[in-house]
Amino acid sequence: MTHWSARLSPAQLNSEPARATCRMASVEAAAEHERILREIESTDTNCIGPTLRSVYDGQEHGLFMEKLDARIRNHDREIEKMCNHHFQGFVDSITELLKVRGEAQKLKSQVTETNRRLQDDGKELLNSMEELKQCRVQQRNIATTIDKLTHCLPVLEMYSRLQEQMRAKRYYPALRTLEQLEQTCLPRAGQYRFCSIMAENIPKLRTQIRDTAMSQLRDFLESIRKHSDKIGETAIKQAQLQRSLDSSVSTQPRALIGRRVRKEAAAGAGTDGGSPLSEQDSGILDVEDEEEEEEDVPGAQDLVDFSPVYRCLHIYTVLGLRDARLVLQPHSNMHETLEGYRRYFNQIVGFFVVEDHVLHTTQSLVNRAYVEELWETHSSYCDDPDLVLDLKNLIVLFADTLQGYGFPVSQLFDMLLEMREQYGEILLKKWNITFRQVLDQDNYSPIPVSSEQEYRHYTSQFPLQDPELEKLPFPKKLPFSEFVPKVYCQLKEFIYACLKYSEDLHLSSTEVDDMIRKSTNLLLSRTLSHCLQYAIKKKNVGLAELVQVIINTTHLEHCCHFLEEFISNITNVPPDTVNATKLYGTSTFKDARHAAEAEIYTSLNAKIDQFLQLADYDWTAPVQGGGTLAPSDYLTDLIAFLRSTFSVFTNLPGKVAQTACMSACKHISTSLMQLLLDPEVRQISMGAMHQLNTDIKECESFARAGPVAGFQGDTLLLAFSDLRQLLDLFTQWDWSAYLADYGKPSCKYLRVNPHTALALLEKMRETGRKNNVFAQFRKTDRDRQKLIDTIIKQLRNLITQHQS
Repeated sequence: MTHWSARLSPAQLNSEPARATCRMASVEAAAEHERILREIESTDTNCIGPTLRSVYDGQEHGLFMEKLDARIRNHDREIEKMCNHHFQGFVDSITELLKVRGEAQKLKSQVTETNRRLQDDGKELLNSMEELKQCRVQQRNIATTIDKLTHCLPVLEMYSRLQEQMRAKRYYPALRTLEQLEQTCLPRAGQYRFCSIMAENIPKLRTQIRDTAMSQLRDFLESIRKHSDKIGETAIKQAQLQRSLDSSVSTQPRALIGRRVRKEAAAGAGTDGGSPLSEQDSGILDVEDEEEEEEDVPGAQDLVDFSPVYRCLHIYTVLGLRDARLVLQPHSNMHETLEGYRRYFNQIVGFFVVEDHVLHTTQSLVNRAYVEELWETHSSYCDDPDLVLDLKNLIVLFADTLQGYGFPVSQLFDMLLEMREQYGEILLKKWNITFRQVLDQDNYSPIPVSSEQEYRHYTSQFPLQDPELEKLPFPKKLPFSEFVPKVYCQLKEFIYACLKYSEDLHLSSTEVDDMIRKSTNLLLSRTLSHCLQYAIKKKNVGLAELVQVIINTTHLEHCCHFLEEFISNITNVPPDTVNATKLYGTSTFKDARHAAEAEIYTSLNAKIDQFLQLADYDWTAPVQGGGTLAPSDYLTDLIAFLRSTFSVFTNLPGKVAQTACMSACKHISTSLMQLLLDPEVRQISMGAMHQLNTDIKECESFARAGPVAGFQGDTLLLAFSDLRQLLDLFTQWDWSAYLADYGKPSCKYLRVNPHTALALLEKMRETGRKNNVFAQFRKTDRDRQKLIDTIIKQLRNLITQHQS
């Protein structure tokens, strides 16, 4: 009211409308203040700023402060009323809490005292329980220890027993103990350190037992080696005794003879070529009844202790092995003499008597198939053909003697026929060494002959038939080298050696002829052929040597019919007999000659490549203004080499020399073409083309000279025709004719491939671009480059047309 009164004049205040207006203004201000207070009470303090700002923006903030103080006093009175209303209850609650605190303190003291007494009383119980626990643990440990000792003591006892058996060398019981220890006792004992040590030692002990048993078996084999001769001699004596008793067999009891025959069947059967063993024979060559024979001959058991065999067999059976077999090898010098063979036969008989004894007294150590296999292998030791012949004669004499007394000896002769194949193989090995020596010692040059006697000496060794050569005066040269007569004589010696074995075998002439021819074919097709191939293919063989090999094989090929006649003469069988085997000598020597020819072509081309590697063309050389170009040095040397080489080819067959010459010329032409088209050669100038043209002219001059006779006309020049037409096209620059006539039979450059021409033109274009730096300022060079570009486009169009 004071504020509004200050703003109104006294006249306005005194008027009734003014007073009404003033009342309305105060009512609105009071309502506004009330709203602001409610908003302050209900609004968060963070948002009260705008509300207070509206108060201060107005003119009635004094009146608002009065309203605010009055509202604060009202709230204070309400709070005081509320506190007065709840004060007595609060006081009662505090009093009760104080009483509860005292009771709680008493309860705490009682609980603490009770817990102390319980702890004191429980200590004695805990001590008793701990003592009981320790007693239970000790009781359990004792029971476990007793159980483990129950399992471990047998292991220790068995291992101790094993050690005693090993010290006593009772290996078979030790092996059984070892097996029981490993499979039964150790798994029950558990994982202990001493068990692990024992398990690690078991393989070592088993290996020790095996090695000891094998050592004893080796000692036994040494004993067999010492006594096998005596055992075999005893068996042969018993066989001889049996044959001596055959004449009086009717006067002896049947049962005694039956026993003797069974005991000596092995040695008797071994003499006539059959099986040296008997199913009923025990292998012990002792006399069965000492009272029936005054002179008792010792047997295998009397001379040899077989206990190491049985012991090793038992041990290896337990170990699961089967490699303890008897092996007796003959001495290396046993086959040098016939007496050595007699001793060898004694040892073989003794050895198989021992094997037969082991066969009948053991199981699974050896079987009959194994023994028979050993018997078959003892016929393959000898590698001396002369000794085999002596042995054959000894067996034939022995067989004829027995046959005279009525004994069947067909098996012996069958064995001799089987030995014939072995004898043939021995001969082939011997002649293989002989042929190698002849080839290595040959000088591969024609044999010089200075007298009629010397000439007759060689013609007596080899059937040479050359009337023109006979007319020539001495000194002269035979066309072949020493290799030819020596090989021919060795072939005859081989035929004689085959004939010697067939003597006294009661074979027909046809069978002997067939045997000799088959053996000779093996010598020609296998042994001699391989030796010739070896001589041709070995390193450092020159062209002259290869030429001589061809000449030699040609003469040997021509003499094959003389070998046919030679065999027919010594066997008395005509060569035209039906089913007669023909010799393979012709094909053998043809194959060798063809191999030598192929080697000549290869070696000649390789030598040409060596010269071509020296070629050093200057592909960017300019065109020389005047004078003639000289051929390249490498090509001059190459032509000289070819002339000297082809001069040696005069004794060769015409086709061989012509083929070699044509092959060499073609190889030169192809190699020079490859030089032109080499990708590494990126530029070629016309100067280089002129130099190459000069070299080709030199080659053509060599071809026209006819280095080898037999070519018709300019046939040899055809080898250089491709390169000649290509060089003419470039040196004469005759592109209009080439492009116009390409593909026609009458084309002058029919052999020029457009791809080749295009490749060379592109290389020439590169040369023009890089060398002629100022070409753009010279009209002639610009015109030439444009011409080359035009020809290249035309060639590409030509290639595209023919491809489509």
